[in-house]
Amino acid sequence: MGQNVEIIEVSPRDGIQNEKKLLSLETKLELIDRAIKAGASRIEVTSFVNPKRVPQMADADEVCAALPRNTDCKFIGLALNRRGFERACNANLDEVNFVVVASDTFSQKNQGTDTETGIKLFNELTKDTPQSVSAGVTIAAAFGCPFEGEMPLDRLLHVVKGCMAANPFELALADTIGVATPADINQRIAAVRKLYPDVPLRLHLHNTRNTGIANAWAGVQAGVQALDSSFGGVGGCPFAPRATGNIPTEDLVYMLERAGINTGVDLQSAIDAAEFIERALEKTVPGMVMKAGSFPKPTESAA
Repeated sequence: MGQNVEIIEVSPRDGIQNEKKLLSLETKLELIDRAIKAGASRIEVTSFVNPKRVPQMADADEVCAALPRNTDCKFIGLALNRRGFERACNANLDEVNFVVVASDTFSQKNQGTDTETGIKLFNELTKDTPQSVSAGVTIAAAFGCPFEGEMPLDRLLHVVKGCMAANPFELALADTIGVATPADINQRIAAVRKLYPDVPLRLHLHNTRNTGIANAWAGVQAGVQALDSSFGGVGGCPFAPRATGNIPTEDLVYMLERAGINTGVDLQSAIDAAEFIERALEKTVPGMVMKAGSFPKPTESAA
């Protein structure tokens, strides 16, 4: 197809933030290093959140201080509030990804504030963002809320409009609880594109109901330029009941590259990284391609 799609590796952040096993700083840095060597052009390396609520991210500042600086890879930090945003801006990162939740109930549980306050805060914070840092926004629960149910399209577009007033360099829609189908992806991407045809779009898809890969394909067909994924498919939101993992990076790379879409990510390196995080977490992770391998080569008897 001659198309390029950027894969953003989120395993160092979303991949481990809901895990009972706390990974060491050294393990996190090795995971990031493996992502760089696999060809990731952007990595979400940590989130600046309350360590009492998300202890897995307690070493956010230490992670950022130890990041390699002799690479073309861009590093992203996630923020949920003013303090987190300011910490991320001071951590020598390339991007800050601020989260605004589309439903009030989930917003209160995730960030302790309602959606309108989140929109207002994002607009305020971006006025003082350092020139060296790009500010993007993720709209969480864009396809459904674990507490309020369906996310009406007009509600989503209201939140989109509020966030776009801040002129983010990128807009991400997150299927935080993994309820979307390809039809939902097509409808919502088309609606956002109609309003903002030029803004770079990103999808953050969870595979809770086994629709993540199908939704990723629908997003690519709809013109999305960037997709989040995590090695081995690890991940989940600590504040969303029964939220399971992301799309496995290696599964996504396999699908896209076999379809002639360039990701820049080496499949075997991604498989190796998935096996690494599986060992580090001491549990079986959901990835499929890491278990099955790439496309089989002909056997001598078959040849």
